[in-house]
Amino acid sequence: MQNRPHTRAMRAVSVILFFALMPVMTFAAPYAAFVMDARTGETLYSQNADTRLHPASLTKMMTLYIAFQAIQRGEITLDTDVTVSSNASSEPPSKLGLKTGQKIKLRYLLRAAAVKSANDAATAIGEAISGSEDAFATRMNRTAAAMGMTNTTFKNANGLTQTGHMSTARDMSVLGRHVIYDFPQYYNLFSRRTADAGIAQVRHTNSRFLDSYPGADGIKTGFTNAAGFNLVASAQHGQERIIATVFGGTSTAQRNGKMKELMDMGFNRAPSTAPIQRPEPPAAAPAADTSVLVASNVGPATNGGAGKTVRVSGRVSRSLRPAARPTQAAPVNLAVDIDMINSVLAEAVQVAAVAPAAPTVIQPQAPEIVTRISTSGGRHWGVNVGRYNSRYEAEKALLRVALNEMSTLDGAVRRVTQNARGFDANFMGLTREGADLACRRLQARNQSCFMIGSEG
Repeated sequence: MQNRPHTRAMRAVSVILFFALMPVMTFAAPYAAFVMDARTGETLYSQNADTRLHPASLTKMMTLYIAFQAIQRGEITLDTDVTVSSNASSEPPSKLGLKTGQKIKLRYLLRAAAVKSANDAATAIGEAISGSEDAFATRMNRTAAAMGMTNTTFKNANGLTQTGHMSTARDMSVLGRHVIYDFPQYYNLFSRRTADAGIAQVRHTNSRFLDSYPGADGIKTGFTNAAGFNLVASAQHGQERIIATVFGGTSTAQRNGKMKELMDMGFNRAPSTAPIQRPEPPAAAPAADTSVLVASNVGPATNGGAGKTVRVSGRVSRSLRPAARPTQAAPVNLAVDIDMINSVLAEAVQVAAVAPAAPTVIQPQAPEIVTRISTSGGRHWGVNVGRYNSRYEAEKALLRVALNEMSTLDGAVRRVTQNARGFDANFMGLTREGADLACRRLQARNQSCFMIGSEG
C-alpha cells in the first residue's frame, strides 16, 4: 500500500511522456524496390514494384523533366525571370527561402530543386511553366501517361504528401531512365555536390550515397513521414548502367545500404554488353486550359538573354491559343550536304567498328533545339575520338561521330590535327561540361573518347 502513490506517479509520468512524444513518432512506410538495366529497360529485380506509394520528392524528377522539355520547346529559357508567388514561398522545408514577389532566374530554381530538393523552388517552376500548380500537375500526369507510368498520379510539383499523389518503384525508375536518356545535357545537375542557386549556395541531399558508391551519378532522394526514405539512383560501371529505386527506407543510412545491395545485384545480373535501346521521348503535353504562357524573343539559354514573357490567366479558347512551337534554331551544321554524308558513311562502314552493317541513308531533319547548361566559362575544351593513319579516315570518323551525337556536339568544330604518330580526330569549342557529357555518351556507344584542352 505504501508503494501505491509512487506507482500512480510513475504511470502518470508514462502517460504524459507517451502523449508528448506521440507527434514525433514515425511508423514504417511500406517497402518497395526495383532494379533496371538502364541500357535496355530490362527488369533485374522487383519487390512490390507496382504498389502505389507516396513518392515524396522523387516527384521533382518529373517537375525538372518538364522544365527541360519546356526549355527545349522554347516555352521558357534558363534566364527567364520567375516571379515567386505566395503559394510557392509558403511551402514547408526543405526550401530555398524564396520570398513572395521575388524575381529569380529559372536556372537557379532548377539547381535548388535538383540539388537541395527545395519545395518552394519546385512549386515556382511549375507555376512559371503552366500558370498554376494544378495546371502543372495536369501536364505532369499527361507526360507520365505518355512515358507508360501507368500507376502514377501527381497532385503537386514538389512531392509533399497529398491525397491521391502516388507512384510506384517501377514508374519512378522509368522516369529516371527518361531523365538520363532524354536530357543528358542536364543530367549532371543531379550529381553536383553543391550549386549556386542565386540567393544561396545549396548542398546535395544525396552526397553520402554519391560519395560512397563507385560510379554513382544521381538521381533523386525523397522523404516524408508517409513515404519513408526514398531514393532513385543510377550508377555506371564501364559500359553497364543500372537504375534502382527504393521506397520506404527507415533511415538515410538504411536506405543507402539497401541501395548498395540493389546496385551490386544489378551489376551482377546485367550483361557486360548490351545494345543501348533509348526510350522513346514522350510527346510534349499541351498547356492546360487554365493558363497560357506566351513566349516571345526566347532564344537558346546559352545566349544569356532572358526571353520576354506575358502570362495570360483564366480559361482561354483553344482556337485563340498560339500553337506551342519551338524557337527557330539554326540547322545542325555538319559543313557538308546530306548526299555527301551518305557517301562518306557508306565508305566508313568498312573501317568503323561501331558503324552499321549497311550504309545508312540520312534524311534531312527539322532543326533541333539544343540547350546546354554551361557554368565553366568559355568554350576552350574539346574531345578526341581517335587517332588515324590518314586525314581522310579521321574526317570520316568525325562525320560518323557527329551524326551519332548531333545534340551533344552541335556547335563544336571538327578539327583534324596531324602529328608524328598520325591524325587526331577532335571536336573543339566545347565547355568543360559539354566535353565531359560528350565523352560519357560516346563511351556508352563503345567509342573511345577523352577530353582535351583547358579552361583558358
